Amino acid sequence: MANIYDGAFRTILNDCQKLIIPIINEIFGETYTGEEEIRFFPNEHFLDQQDEADKERITDTNFTVLGKIPKKYHVECESSLPDGKITIRLFEYDAQIALDEGEVTEETLTVTFPNTSVLYLRTYKKTPDKMKYVIITPGGTVQYDVPIMKLQTYSLNDIFEKSLLMLIPFYIFSHEKDFPEYNRNERKLAELKAEYQKILERLDELEQQGVIGAFDKRTIIELSGDVIKEIAQKYENVQKGVGDMMSGALIETSARTILNQGKRQGISETQKKTALRMLKRGKLTIEEIAEDSGLSVAEVEQLAGLLTV
Repeated sequence: MANIYDGAFRTILNDCQKLIIPIINEIFGETYTGEEEIRFFPNEHFLDQQDEADKERITDTNFTVLGKIPKKYHVECESSLPDGKITIRLFEYDAQIALDEGEVTEETLTVTFPNTSVLYLRTYKKTPDKMKYVIITPGGTVQYDVPIMKLQTYSLNDIFEKSLLMLIPFYIFSHEKDFPEYNRNERKLAELKAEYQKILERLDELEQQGVIGAFDKRTIIELSGDVIKEIAQKYENVQKGVGDMMSGALIETSARTILNQGKRQGISETQKKTALRMLKRGKLTIEEIAEDSGLSVAEVEQLAGLLTV
């Protein structure tokens, strides 16, 4: 089950990278504008087990934000009960990320640990506000906090006002304890559906304002449907009522299919953004935009289709 949620988390971060910036600002108190370049690194890491086979570890995220000072980040998504194993696993990831990107100069090894945090989809009494690393070395003791973001402490208004849009696919976790009542009470289910209808309307508004693109909106909706289908699989009325609403909002082609087609055709992010800005201005023809952006006419037409969906 957790793989569904991890997969949704990785997908929205990798496919809609700019949505991570407000999350980083919220967790770490940064002041990124959203215009910074984000550089992702491989999620697969192999831990040296000495006499045993190397153990593969797959992180949820491993990226650098290229602001005034480049900073590395590692964010994990968790839906299970907190236990000591989670902290150990995080440190294993962090140490391997630091080692993978370490530098050796004149027999001096320099490693940089990432800024790490955890997004908890479920909140229990045992869920702390932060974790802590204490590393005792011959040269002294190093300790620092690993902040925790608790999804269920954010209302829908919080999510939209703070632009924490990547939390929307997981917002249904805030209602999980009420699934039995929603499933048997049509009035309560109607209230939940009305809340999700409001989510769709607010996403439409953000798209119309140019805050998010058509692709970002469709990805959020698609992943919301995936998560609802998984978390509410024992509650047929919830699945049909809210899940079908999200599926209906997609209408035609899936967001990931559109992105993958763009990647296969070799459309770079810079070229896409340039062409999209020209299309929004509406002053040039498709042929002129293709020439100025370096894309083919077919590629520009595909981007134009996204703006009209």
